[in-house]
Amino acid sequence: MEISQLNQSSITQTLISSTHLHFMALAILILITIYRTWPSKRIYLIDFSCYSPPDFFRIPSATYIEHAHLIDAFNEDLVDFQLKVLERSGLGNETCLPMTMNQLPHDGSLSASRREVKDVLFAAVEDLFAKNHIDPKTIDIIVSNCSIFAPTPSICSMIIHKFGFRSNVMSFHLSGMGCSAGLLSVSLVKDLLKVHNNSLALVLSMEAVSPGGYTGSSKSMLLTNILFRMGGTAILLSNRENDKSTARYELQHLVRTHLGSDDRSYGCIFQQPDPTGLLGVALSRAIIQVAGTALRSNIISLGPLVLPYAEQVRYGLSVIRRKVWPLGRDVGLYVPDFRKAFEHFCIHAGGRAVIDAIECELGLSDEDVEASKMTLYRFGNTSSSSIWYELCYLEAKGRVKKGDRVWQIAFGSGFKCNSAVWRCVSDLQPVVRNVWSDRIHLYPVNVPEVIDH
Repeated sequence: MEISQLNQSSITQTLISSTHLHFMALAILILITIYRTWPSKRIYLIDFSCYSPPDFFRIPSATYIEHAHLIDAFNEDLVDFQLKVLERSGLGNETCLPMTMNQLPHDGSLSASRREVKDVLFAAVEDLFAKNHIDPKTIDIIVSNCSIFAPTPSICSMIIHKFGFRSNVMSFHLSGMGCSAGLLSVSLVKDLLKVHNNSLALVLSMEAVSPGGYTGSSKSMLLTNILFRMGGTAILLSNRENDKSTARYELQHLVRTHLGSDDRSYGCIFQQPDPTGLLGVALSRAIIQVAGTALRSNIISLGPLVLPYAEQVRYGLSVIRRKVWPLGRDVGLYVPDFRKAFEHFCIHAGGRAVIDAIECELGLSDEDVEASKMTLYRFGNTSSSSIWYELCYLEAKGRVKKGDRVWQIAFGSGFKCNSAVWRCVSDLQPVVRNVWSDRIHLYPVNVPEVIDH
């Protein structure tokens, strides 16, 4: 009898233990399922590729001025103006224009603009996919940006048609957003990845210069001819946890500032016809001041997210001093040392004056802005993609280490200032091929200082 009761008790305990194991297994399975389906808050930058124009697309300064002389619309005064601006621009002799802009007369037709988009983005996407062994059908989201050129079908459709993406891929195109559109595209992808789990996103960022060639007599509109050059980039982003091991960067913060409610800010970069009816983009003399105002507004939001507490306290005390102590109003606000928050800076290569102004505003060193100045020198103002050429430069130099923080600053019409903060999560190898690899040993170069009289 006792043996029978003992066996029954043993069987009961075995059943209870088995039941516990089943419950534990079920609980683990549920937790794994929740973990895999729970929206990821992490955005990973797996890789990016910048377009490298062929050498025969180069437009040296001498060639540019020669063409200006040959265009009947430009008199000697306008040619001299373009030469003076070009000498002060910070552009070197390796900047490139599409073949249709190298020839005379310039071709700004729809077909020429479409050809430029294909040359730039098809090459960048092919390079990105080849380096990372990406099947186009694994892409879930595509976001492209190009301000001036917005064809039908869209640029996204051109990419989908070329590479054969899935029929249910989500696609978006941003136009008219200016040079800050690249980070706006990243911001849109960030929001989409919050609600679409385990997704892979492709960002395409460029500005077509073919439709923007201006042959009128408005000097404010001729500036775009002088500064803007062809370029573009393809960026691969993901919220999949299994991509963490192969990702290069993780997005930490993205802060957007828009000053469009202010008349001067709204009108400092404006597309409009000139008095003769020719369409162009006018750049106002106030653009440097507007950019400074936008940057200060942007860092008021960004600063508390990234600056050490000591820097925040110093800034706060300087604000209080100016408001409470009358004599303190004559003393400028304390400028936080952002080099304590970031190891690297990628400032939009909009022009030499813009970079110099931001360098002064933030108290940066020559090395801090080296990537921006060298990108402007070699590639010119490639608009929304310039900050990615700068990151390529830093990587090619072998300066970006695991754990480093990178601050990308972009400005654009509207007027906008957008910031993205990335943290390097990989041991980057400078031997990896990128757009700078073939000549990084030649940089930095000495760009002569120009003294205005």
